[in-house]
Amino acid sequence: MAFHDEPELDAPTLLRARRGEEAACQALVERYQRPVFALLSRMIGRGPSVEDLAQETFLRAFRSLDRFEPQGPARLSTWLLTIAARQAIDFLRKARPLEGSALRIAPGSAELRSALAQAISALPPDFRATFLLREAHGFSTAEVAEALGVEEGTVKSRLSRAREALRDALGDFHD
Repeated sequence: MAFHDEPELDAPTLLRARRGEEAACQALVERYQRPVFALLSRMIGRGPSVEDLAQETFLRAFRSLDRFEPQGPARLSTWLLTIAARQAIDFLRKARPLEGSALRIAPGSAELRSALAQAISALPPDFRATFLLREAHGFSTAEVAEALGVEEGTVKSRLSRAREALRDALGDFHD
């Protein structure tokens, strides 16, 4: 089962987390830490910065949890990954990208995985976030647009340009 298909945190636990109950807050972190770390790792590479950004993502989420609308259009997972993506974009705009960003590819050579990771890490931050939210985390175009605060047309354009850049970078692996 892909992360995006996994069930969201149940409503009673979310309500308790909003009230600041420690066990409920811990349940929220445990439920969503894997996708938050995965997105951040794919965007900025592995290292201590990922842990810092993940911690900041959850701190910001808890500070704003009372404004999250469970009956609204966004799922809690989408909302959290939006916070994480924006953290990573800000980080990447301030610092040079780190080596080691990786999109998991099931079959294929280590050489291809390495080349893909390098190609993804070379994408501009906005393109990288768009590509990873769509392709690695299974967001719809509308969800990516909402997560990044842009129009769907912008998402489609960024995806097209990101894919073109990846095709160019991975040309040696094409038949």
